[in-house]
Amino acid sequence: MNKKQPKFFQKSSKIVIKLPKILIKKNDKVLVLSGKDRGKTGKVEKVLRRNGKVIIPGIAIVKKSTKPTKKNSKGGIISMPSPVHISNVALICPKCNKKAKARLKKVSGKKERICKVCKEQI
Repeated sequence: MNKKQPKFFQKSSKIVIKLPKILIKKNDKVLVLSGKDRGKTGKVEKVLRRNGKVIIPGIAIVKKSTKPTKKNSKGGIISMPSPVHISNVALICPKCNKKAKARLKKVSGKKERICKVCKEQI
């Protein structure tokens, strides 16, 4: 009963995780495309690259109950923004102020984000 497992079932020592390609960065202005906050805009506070999500203050607010701690002696219910999936937000070009898809283009050895609407660098 003590059989060896086939190679494809054996666990490898290295775990390779392919992260999604995200062209939205911190402090970018974005438009929410779906959900309860559809149509609202805001600045990206944090990008969670591993999960493919972004945190935007004032968008997707959830209430969380907390226990009393040293920082918050009373505890209670606090409001905080929850992450929004990257596919549910669109980048707003700072030059043309329109919702635009960005693409990567090599300019003098560096990758730059280019707006597909006005062809300007973001």
